[in-house]
Amino acid sequence: MKNVTASGLRDRLRAWFPDREFFMRSDGQVRFIKVSSRFQMIGAGVGVAALLVWFASITGAALTGYLANRDRLSLLNREAKVVSSESRLKAYGNDIGKVADDLKRRQDFIDKVTQAHLGNLPKDQQSGETVSNSQTEAAATVKKVSLFLPEAAALAEIEARQLAFIEGLTRLADRRSATAEAKLVKLGLNPQAMLARLDDKTAQGGPLIMLATAADGSIDPRFQRFGISLARMEALERSVDGLPQALPASLEFISSGFGYRADPFTGGADFHPGLDFKGPYGAPIFAAARGTVSFVGQRSGYGNVVEIDHGNGLVTRYAHMSGFRTVAGRPVMPGEQIGLIGSTGRSTGPHLHFEVRVNDHPVNPRPFLEAVPHVLQKADPGPARAAR
Repeated sequence: MKNVTASGLRDRLRAWFPDREFFMRSDGQVRFIKVSSRFQMIGAGVGVAALLVWFASITGAALTGYLANRDRLSLLNREAKVVSSESRLKAYGNDIGKVADDLKRRQDFIDKVTQAHLGNLPKDQQSGETVSNSQTEAAATVKKVSLFLPEAAALAEIEARQLAFIEGLTRLADRRSATAEAKLVKLGLNPQAMLARLDDKTAQGGPLIMLATAADGSIDPRFQRFGISLARMEALERSVDGLPQALPASLEFISSGFGYRADPFTGGADFHPGLDFKGPYGAPIFAAARGTVSFVGQRSGYGNVVEIDHGNGLVTRYAHMSGFRTVAGRPVMPGEQIGLIGSTGRSTGPHLHFEVRVNDHPVNPRPFLEAVPHVLQKADPGPARAAR
């Protein structure tokens, strides 16, 4: 049976790779080149092996990225360990000078990170326990140090204040993150998909300036949690700030909605990835949200296009323009003019084609334009300007 199977396989391979002859004519002479079936099989085998090696490398890279992301999320959700008062008492007894130096480094860490991300902190201390609470152990530390090492009591009190301060800052950052996340969810967006941009290390650089809370270069887990919470808060709030919150033009009405429709040219089924707003030729077009102009030019079917990057994968697209009023790389604010309504590209008449794209996938712009001012709980000058 094995011989029959092997013989059948060889016959099938020979049928796939028969002996082939090629001829070449040069200077009136004809040369024949024969490529044997065996040589073709070897070449095909080498190609398949190379393809398998490439697939294995891609799979390995993807698995490595997944594991790294899982470990990062695990660190974000894990409570920082509260150091016991007994271990801190031992540290004070061994080297008070080293402890004082560690406390100074911690305060430097707090000052740099807080000023960069939050500016001046509010004076009111809001409740909401989402991180570790060192208050009980810190009080016990102060009591024991005062009893056994009176000369170090002041240092113990400074440490207790630092820990309470850093934990309070972390709670504040987590509450602000929760508020921003709720706004995104209310609009049907996935906050975790936007947070995935935190792991994107492309297009980053700068001098190496290490941050540490101890002389050996390490960081206390509570301080590390603080830094991660701040980064998460910043990404979520940047996503909210980039949401469309101004009408993109002074518009008469929506001439075509988002989703499936009858194509205006063929009459067949068509997916429309945005909203079409009918308007007069040459009417102004405004940026719908704060961002940076990432593209100015032509795209197939869209005609003249401006695209604005609002951060964390959110992009708005404005198409069929008759003229541009901005350039790539320019920062823009809601309601700032970026172009003129036209009928360039695949268009039946002057209108604005407006798209909202998240991670390069189109989403319905209508909920943003209708709900965002209420979600943000404040009016934006952009819509008033667009209504003129």
